[in-house]
Amino acid sequence: MPKALAPEISTWPDDDPQLIGSTCGSCGATAFPVQQRCPKCSAGEMSQVLLPRRGTLVAWTTQGFPPGPPYKGPTGKDFTPFGVGLVELGDVIRVEGRLTENDPAKLEFGMPVELTVIPFTTDATGTSSSRSRSRPSREDPPK
Repeated sequence: MPKALAPEISTWPDDDPQLIGSTCGSCGATAFPVQQRCPKCSAGEMSQVLLPRRGTLVAWTTQGFPPGPPYKGPTGKDFTPFGVGLVELGDVIRVEGRLTENDPAKLEFGMPVELTVIPFTTDATGTSSSRSRSRPSREDPPK
């Protein structure tokens, strides 16, 4: 079974994975990934919360070069440009992450997207790793 690159940030391998964030008990701000202190008011009253699986694409671009270290994916001629988007999850938070689509012509402002997990790399021992991405969704995000 594949392993998650960052298992602490989502509920995968659940069938309907969700990102794990934190909410401040003092001011109500939400952060992703989980934070020990609130990024808005600095209070230490953070508790874990599951973020919505579906959201709205509010900005995107295509990254045409491999990320820097500790990136372990394809490089050189094996590298494929990938989409990066800013997804608004309800009125809770905006999360930046990879998209399954890298063609800007197929992306639209306000289009619904949902969290998915896809295979990413396989190491020398044959262990494959997976990472979360947002993909276009047929369903509108919850309001």
